[in-house]
Amino acid sequence: MTPSTRLLLSLLLALVLPACGGGPADTEPSAGLIGFSMKNANNPFFKVIADSLAEEAAGHGYEVQIVSGDEDVAVQRSQIQDWIVREARAIVLNPVDSRSIGPAIREANAAGIPVFTCDLACTDPEARVVTHVATDNFQGGTLAGDEMVRLLGAKGGEVLVLDLKSAESCIERVRGFKQQVDAHNAAGGPAIEVVAELESLGAKDRGFAATQDALQRFPELDAIFAINDPAALGAHAALEKAGRAGAIPIIGFDGQLDGKRAILEGHIHADPIQFPDRMGRDTMRAILAYFRGEEVAPVTLIPSELYTRADAEADPALKE
Repeated sequence: MTPSTRLLLSLLLALVLPACGGGPADTEPSAGLIGFSMKNANNPFFKVIADSLAEEAAGHGYEVQIVSGDEDVAVQRSQIQDWIVREARAIVLNPVDSRSIGPAIREANAAGIPVFTCDLACTDPEARVVTHVATDNFQGGTLAGDEMVRLLGAKGGEVLVLDLKSAESCIERVRGFKQQVDAHNAAGGPAIEVVAELESLGAKDRGFAATQDALQRFPELDAIFAINDPAALGAHAALEKAGRAGAIPIIGFDGQLDGKRAILEGHIHADPIQFPDRMGRDTMRAILAYFRGEEVAPVTLIPSELYTRADAEADPALKE
């Protein structure tokens, strides 16, 4: 082999060898589309998740299409089907309904598109979700229950729960809340009785209507636990209309700006707060880890913290 031939062969090998090594697990894949469907666009909590996920994705070259399921499983299913046709790299959901969204997720599974959930989980055992990133809702519910015991434990009383039975996260909040109340009652303290669990849909108007109904049925009502801030704000509006605002404390859940402001103003007593910005970022980081071929935990839970009026008075976000 002549020197010139050896030189030519060396140059060819230098060009060919890098293209033959590695594979998807060695480098981050090329950017593409990620679909994100939130439960509804009216709750600012979901918008924070979406915005933080999109911001994290943009730093890695991915486009995130953000849409709203509008509380309608058929709408969310259609969105998933559109992303399947468009060959999205991944799909992220806040399911409209934890169980009913299962068949649509299975369609994405069959198309080979990984699905991730955040905040609200899918409970269909046949649907494959790579990972679920959420608040530790049960732990948050126990914080709410402990605070209710602190408020009513010395005298007992009647409590209304405004729930959302289609969302697994809210079911866990109520379960944690009731565990702490039941533990207080089992220890022999003055009884705290959950007299009603009424559907709020996590919405202000439904929280208002449910609280109005409860005030008619339970005139001696002592306190309210609402599964999120919109429902809690609806409950406050109903109490205000009935002339009982301030007399019946409300414990909410979420800690978005409207909720924190309501705590500062004394309309809501306290919230176990969530961290939706972290939820969005952690979900996108899980997607990137999955793309790199890394092992991803099936569930990541983010602890909540109790937020009171003292916290609101010191919160820089409420001083702007």
